[in-house]
Amino acid sequence: MQPNRPSPWSRIAIAATLLLATATVSAQMIEKKTLSLAAAKQVVAAAEAEALKNNWNVVIAIVDDGGHVMLLQRLDGTQNGSIEVAQRKARTAMNFRRSTKVFEDAIAGGRNAVLALADLGVFPLEGGLPLMHEGRIVGAIGVSGVTSQQDGIVAKAGADALAAMQ
Repeated sequence: MQPNRPSPWSRIAIAATLLLATATVSAQMIEKKTLSLAAAKQVVAAAEAEALKNNWNVVIAIVDDGGHVMLLQRLDGTQNGSIEVAQRKARTAMNFRRSTKVFEDAIAGGRNAVLALADLGVFPLEGGLPLMHEGRIVGAIGVSGVTSQQDGIVAKAGADALAAMQ
C-alpha cells in the first residue's frame, strides 16, 4: 500500500498559500532607520563647534528613538546639573516628537496646564530637538548649560548637521 501523497495540484496550492502568507507578513513589517553612533558623534561635533564659537559651556545629550542615551558630552566648566537637564530635554523632544521650545512657549503664553505634563516627562525648556532622517524621527538632542535660547541654538546646530548628512 502506498502512503497518501498530495497531488501535484495540492502541492501547488500549499506552495501558493505559503508564498501568500510570507508576502502578507512582509507587508506588515516596516523598515526602520536608526541613528548610528557615527552620526550621533557628528551631531555632537557640530553642536560643540557652535558652543565653542560662542564660548558657551554646555552638556550635549543624544538619545535614540527609544529615549535612551547614546552619547553625552560635557564641555569643560559646565555645571553638573546640566547633565540631567540635557538628557531630560532630549527625552522630551523624542517622546513628544517636537521641540521642547513648544512647551516653554505654551507656558509663557499662559497655558499653565502644560505643567501637568511634567508627570509624563515633559521638560518645558528650550534646548531639545528631534533628530530627523528621511522625514522620520531617529533620536533627539538636548543641550543645557547656558540660557534656554542659547541651548536651543546649540541644539539646532547639531540637528542641522544630521539634516545635512542626508
